[in-house]
Amino acid sequence: MKFKTVGKLGAVALASAFILAACGNKGADSDKSVSFQENSELATLDPSKVTDVVGMTQLGNTEEGLYRIGKDNKIENALATSTKVSDNNKQYTFTIRKGTKWSNGDTVTAKDFVYSWQRTVNPKTASQYAYIFSGIKNADKIAAGKANYKTLGVKAEGNDKLVVSLDRPIPYFKLLMGMPQFFPQSEKAVEKYGSKYGTSASTTVYNGPFKLEGWTGSNLSWKLVKNNTYWDKSAVKMDKINYQVVKDSGTAVNMYNSKKLDRVYINGDQVKNYKNSKDYLKYLMASTFYLEFNEKKDKYFQNEKIREALSLAVDRSQYTNKVLGDGSVPATGLTSAGLAKDPKTGKDFAKEVDVPSASEYDLSKAKKLMAEGLKEEGLKTLNFQLLSDDTTNGKATTEFLQAAWEKIPNVKVSLSNIPFKNRLANSASGKFDVVVSAWGADFSDPISFLQLFTSDNSLNNGKWKNAEYDKLINAANTTDAGKPEARWNDMKKAEQILLKDEGIAPLYQQAYSFLQRDNIKGIVYNSAGLNFNFKDMYVK
Repeated sequence: MKFKTVGKLGAVALASAFILAACGNKGADSDKSVSFQENSELATLDPSKVTDVVGMTQLGNTEEGLYRIGKDNKIENALATSTKVSDNNKQYTFTIRKGTKWSNGDTVTAKDFVYSWQRTVNPKTASQYAYIFSGIKNADKIAAGKANYKTLGVKAEGNDKLVVSLDRPIPYFKLLMGMPQFFPQSEKAVEKYGSKYGTSASTTVYNGPFKLEGWTGSNLSWKLVKNNTYWDKSAVKMDKINYQVVKDSGTAVNMYNSKKLDRVYINGDQVKNYKNSKDYLKYLMASTFYLEFNEKKDKYFQNEKIREALSLAVDRSQYTNKVLGDGSVPATGLTSAGLAKDPKTGKDFAKEVDVPSASEYDLSKAKKLMAEGLKEEGLKTLNFQLLSDDTTNGKATTEFLQAAWEKIPNVKVSLSNIPFKNRLANSASGKFDVVVSAWGADFSDPISFLQLFTSDNSLNNGKWKNAEYDKLINAANTTDAGKPEARWNDMKKAEQILLKDEGIAPLYQQAYSFLQRDNIKGIVYNSAGLNFNFKDMYVK
């Protein structure tokens, strides 16, 4: 689904469970408002341009599409009141809920979906998420520059019927409809605000449970307020959700204990103190942190031995236990464990892929491979910069990796820790040597991870390429799309190629650990897609 910040964890805890108890916590505000911590900046509210989990969460609660994804990824009607699927699974006809409004008073219609989807796939928009429309009629041709974006297989029949035509069946199509990229957009608003659209709270319009207020585009606080033009406003129980960006988890916990925040992320050391608290929550996410090597900018990273050496030098168990300590676990591959099961055997995808060399720790072998790789590249030393976020945990991560890699003779690593928003921009524009990247699944299917690393995917920041990998992903999306077992084998083989080739180096599967007032109820959590749905949230 989205880019993750390396920032929910951080400094050593400054407070203890005793302090929490001593504060006499009375819970979240009784006037139906709460205050939450966010650990990185809000980058955009433009559904065509959003790529990160912070923006997705805000859009998922301020805008709404055909479906809302409920508990355990259950599909729930939102703006769609009914769906008709053709016998060959290549055409969907949605009946749009009548009388729903944008926050400016305009009616939401089927035409708003058509406009939104066409805008996202239009090459001029340069959406990094345009690839996810692959499978919708002509999306691939548009991406290849062989068709006009207005030929995309979506059309409005009047204001209340939306017809979507596919090039091929998409097994996870309904789950896609819960993503912000498939939400409607007001053409009137986009044209009114131009390049400013979605860059602040006041330069967009809303049709979801909440409206966003107070975000200027660069400040570190904003709030979600109940949207009184929302079609189902009677179901929304909260009046206001305040957000404050706090990058240091020690500071965040202090604010929690002084009742300035009602939910905060906590780091591994803090987990030790609070794990028995009634306020402690932990979620293992469908998100994987990994290293990307810039093969386009730095030719020496095209050498597989150099990439493998750097991967082998990382003790992932030590990293997750000693540096993170929050329940995150070493990643054995790209696709997170627990995301999807083999349609034939029921075995977890991550376990079936099983490429031990992708995540093992072997410093002796790392030294040997690095020496061989440097010789092949005609180099005596390897000097490069590692890029990550400027959060406490981002810094701890880069320092850990720097120490691990400099155990290899003739390897020198400098560090660059910059704001999340800038890190995303540098990653996308190739301004890095090695970057700590992260991806959260958009939906419960391995393809949500695997399609990132096809040769032409805009999110393949390291520009690793493998023709067989591309072929397998294409087969999973086309010829084998309607054959569950064949498609599964395509995806499994593809990930094995990626890992054996060291196209990326997996680091860990992320866990979220929180302190949250125990009188806050009704938040819908899913490990993939929109993680937190606040529509039904309430304070008891």
